[in-house]
Amino acid sequence: MKNLLYLPAFLLLGVVACGQPAKPNQPAEPLGFEEYDPVSTLKVPEHKLTRSKYPFIDVHNHQYQMDNEDLSKLVAQMDVLNMGMMINLSGRGFSSSETESTKFFTSALANVQKNYPKRIALFTNLNFSDVNDKGWTAQAVKMLEEDVKKGAKGLKIYKNLGLNVKDDKGNRVRVDDPRLDPVWAKCGELGIPVLIHTADPKSFWDPMDRYNERWLELKLHAGRKRSPNDPVPWEQLIAEQHNVFRKHPKTVFIAAHMGWYPNDLTKLDSLMKVFPNMNVEIGAVIAELGRQPRASRKFFEKYQDRILFGKDSWVPSEYATYFRVLETDDEYFPYHKKYHAFWRMYGMGLPDEVLKKVYYKNALRIIPGLDKSQFPN
Repeated sequence: MKNLLYLPAFLLLGVVACGQPAKPNQPAEPLGFEEYDPVSTLKVPEHKLTRSKYPFIDVHNHQYQMDNEDLSKLVAQMDVLNMGMMINLSGRGFSSSETESTKFFTSALANVQKNYPKRIALFTNLNFSDVNDKGWTAQAVKMLEEDVKKGAKGLKIYKNLGLNVKDDKGNRVRVDDPRLDPVWAKCGELGIPVLIHTADPKSFWDPMDRYNERWLELKLHAGRKRSPNDPVPWEQLIAEQHNVFRKHPKTVFIAAHMGWYPNDLTKLDSLMKVFPNMNVEIGAVIAELGRQPRASRKFFEKYQDRILFGKDSWVPSEYATYFRVLETDDEYFPYHKKYHAFWRMYGMGLPDEVLKKVYYKNALRIIPGLDKSQFPN
């Protein structure tokens, strides 16, 4: 030991406990959760899909330049994925001006109808900027009728209803606000579905601590974190949505993101029983389905007539995860965003007939006026 006294100082730095030399490239400090990203050594069959087995309809997509963009580029990307049809839910864009949103809708619809009427369809949206006006409800119903007459295939409700929309007194406008009842009723009368997004994942309302599965997402996107009552508890927002389903049984609703219950399929099953007019789409929740493949498959088989394919954000490379979870029996493969899912995926291996319903048959039945010629029987 006394010989160590004669070693150069830089060599002493390489001496560690038990007389073992320091390993090269060893980090100075332990890795944190954000840096830890191990490559699996598991050797199992892999079926990396970049194209779906059957042509599919994406009922939850957003395109914000459809009023003037070259749609041929978009359709070329769709072809690579085997996407038969895209539903652009942002039919009226995001302008708070009704004049501007009407201009956007008219131009977008004209672009679609001129170039790719069999491949793209639009949903319309409501403008809540004047919700306090005495004639707002009548005007909203009128606009809805006119948009459907022009070619809109449904109505999309953004999550701002219930979260950010306020009246002239600064009070929150509830999802089940009575002023909207004539709108829901009119959708039922017109035979168009309402794709409704209410709230966000419950974890956004939960404490941001080591127990929160969305901790990394909330750290990277701080604006998504909400206090327990911001603006109200999560459970209240979801209950308001369900009140709408209950009050309008003749209107077909599609709950975006599986109604935020993809992680509790037992609860979602109970809701599907109570609300026969409730359908769901799988946009942005494939990570929840992929970690419980057996339960997910049972749910999909049971409700095979009421589940639709959706993706939400337009990132073509991410569709591969959806195809692989839905179509294959693969085990333990990565998701495409660590901050959404740090866990691994497993394939459900859905039967062909169920797969066809999720990919296109249910959408063709629920959304009126879509071209069926490009899809198998």
